[in-house]
Amino acid sequence: MTAAVLSARPGAALSGTVKVPGDKSISHRSLILGAMASGRTTITGLLEGDDVLATAKAMQAFGAVVTRTGEGAWTVDGRGGLCEPDDVIDCGNAGTGVRLIMGAAAGYAITATFTGDASLKKRPMGRVLEPLGLMGATWLSREGGRLPLTLRGGGLAGIDYVLPMASAQVKSAVLLAGLKAEGPVTVVEPEPTRDHTERMLRAFGASLTVSDHNDRRVITLQPGARLTASPVDVPGDPSSAAFPIVAALITPGSEVTITGVMLNPLRTGLFDTLREMGADLTISNRRDASGEEVGDITARYSRLKGVVVPPGRAPSMIDEYPILAVAAAFADGETVMRGVGEMRVKESDRIALMAAGLEACGVDVEEEPEGFIVRGTGEPPRGGALVETHGDHRIAMSHLVLGLAAGAAVQVDEPGMIATSFPDFAPMMRRLGGCIEEA
Repeated sequence: MTAAVLSARPGAALSGTVKVPGDKSISHRSLILGAMASGRTTITGLLEGDDVLATAKAMQAFGAVVTRTGEGAWTVDGRGGLCEPDDVIDCGNAGTGVRLIMGAAAGYAITATFTGDASLKKRPMGRVLEPLGLMGATWLSREGGRLPLTLRGGGLAGIDYVLPMASAQVKSAVLLAGLKAEGPVTVVEPEPTRDHTERMLRAFGASLTVSDHNDRRVITLQPGARLTASPVDVPGDPSSAAFPIVAALITPGSEVTITGVMLNPLRTGLFDTLREMGADLTISNRRDASGEEVGDITARYSRLKGVVVPPGRAPSMIDEYPILAVAAAFADGETVMRGVGEMRVKESDRIALMAAGLEACGVDVEEEPEGFIVRGTGEPPRGGALVETHGDHRIAMSHLVLGLAAGAAVQVDEPGMIATSFPDFAPMMRRLGGCIEEA
């Protein structure tokens, strides 16, 4: 996708059956664990977006042989550990990738330098570096722990670490580092976050327990595990499925089915919220894929109402708040989204950008330090704006979905960044009947 501007305009109802790309979180982890393991890991359904491809290239630099064998089909031949890379590791725009790779690399007596694009260089790494430092890793970075950053690992000690915020990335980095620590590693979560790392570590042979104590989740990893290659079938990404789902809910007469979507209960907060808003969502053909439940989701046009989203639900849907805000713009009444300050340190300040974009399209939005309120009228917003995305793929896709059902076309700048997570977004929406084109 090379257009300088993409435009979405209202048109006919959406209909059809599609499959969204593989889950980004599992795609990153399958490559990293495959590189750390001994033997050949076969991966099907891998997300071939820019973020994941950057992680694949990084794993090659750390000594694994990473090969694409077909569409979404890859193999990773791991050597049972990571080797020191010969050059700087460029993680592009991949915040998940760089944080998890730093955790994995910290366990080995190697030195690695990490960088990324302009957006990634602005994102905070201190939340990962703090526990890695407590375990014994050292680093040299720009002010605030920002990239470029050189990390020196090896000789790590075990740790009992209470996460100061709910973060699957921090938890995962600590657990990956803990694979080579001298003692057990325990991570305590204030709120349960996506548990793909825990599930996959077990599948690759690690000894790990998960328990709940006093409303907190406790994960303990025993050291010394020898990871062994394990096949991974990557399910459809619920964060990507959110876009055609909401598009169908807000476009009159629409009915869309997305097949093979992951239904991990720690990732389905958006679907729960949409149902509370009155969405007609049905799930069929539930089944298992590499230890994750998947199913086919059908979304039909619905008259939505505003709701108060429980702050505790944020970890299960933090990436979906931009598209939820679009659904809220079409709903009748206030949708209150609080406890989502994490959105301000994603690829962009997503609270500020969603508020600005929606307001430009005629939506009443109140921005707060840790959240925002969208006041819908039950009617389509005016639209007709050019939205600045600051290179954030989810901001771009969310406003394009809005444009499919608004009163007038909505344009977004820097649409090339959509390829970081959903390279097929615009063509797929066109296959469903959506009017998205270069402007």
